[in-house]
Amino acid sequence: MDHEGNNIVPIHSGGTNAVHPIRQSKFSRAATHYYHRVKESLATRTTKLVCAIVLGLLAIVTLITFIFWLSLRPHRPRVRVEDFSFPVSSRSGSGPPQGAGAERVNFNVTVRNSNQAIGIWYDAVAVAVSYEDQVIGNASFPKRFFQQPKNTTVFAGSMGGAAALNRMARQWAGLVGGASRGLVLFRLEVTSGIRFKVASWWSTKQHRMHAKCMVGVGEDGSLLPAYKDNICPLYFN
Repeated sequence: MDHEGNNIVPIHSGGTNAVHPIRQSKFSRAATHYYHRVKESLATRTTKLVCAIVLGLLAIVTLITFIFWLSLRPHRPRVRVEDFSFPVSSRSGSGPPQGAGAERVNFNVTVRNSNQAIGIWYDAVAVAVSYEDQVIGNASFPKRFFQQPKNTTVFAGSMGGAAALNRMARQWAGLVGGASRGLVLFRLEVTSGIRFKVASWWSTKQHRMHAKCMVGVGEDGSLLPAYKDNICPLYFN
């Protein structure tokens, strides 16, 4: 049969050039899926990078703030007992000594400002010594003063007297007994009102400083090496 003049489109039903609509659809979906995965991966990486940069900057700012805070954070004064003597020994009699000058309690206390750039204002400084619950004597340094950074102030003097020691008549036997054993413990307290001068335009509120130092003397009434130059516990009220 002659097919000239007729518009007939041939249909291919097989061969290597056959078109498979189903396979083409699967390839299209795979390509689309891969594209979205790449796009999401790039977005995730970008988000992680931005978050890492923000967290890094935040960590740097936090570290700088912490260092700045440490530089402005005042450190408490350091109180030490450098020397101490009490008129008792293993050879003492049954009562307090009565000789002139023999009844004095001598002390040497240092207060150090360890801050690098912060000064301290002190009100009157009071020093008190007691044995058990009995106060032996008090000493006062009434002059208000300013302590520069990295500076040490010495408070030295004597206290007590015959009248004060006579009030300890009941404890005297215990004192002599402790001296014969090589150790008598006293409590030395230092109190004052202080303010920290952080800057020329900024001083902190006033704090009540209270240092408690345990002081041990030997059989000759002198400060034992184990109790010398120790930092005393210090409290703020």
